[in-house]
Amino acid sequence: MNGPFMRMWGAPIALAILTVIGLLSALVGDGVWDHVSAVALGVPVLLCCWYGLRRRTKND
Repeated sequence: MNGPFMRMWGAPIALAILTVIGLLSALVGDGVWDHVSAVALGVPVLLCCWYGLRRRTKND
């Protein structure tokens, strides 16, 4: 399953799964779940910012 489908959609699917884990862990409880949700929701945001800034500096 390392074909063109996974090359194109692998990262977006992984980020979607990570986001769902973050949202569900935020709903489940307190304590360690708060940390899990913060990390799981922060990683996609940080990756988007990193790729966006990297792309902007390449084009300038």
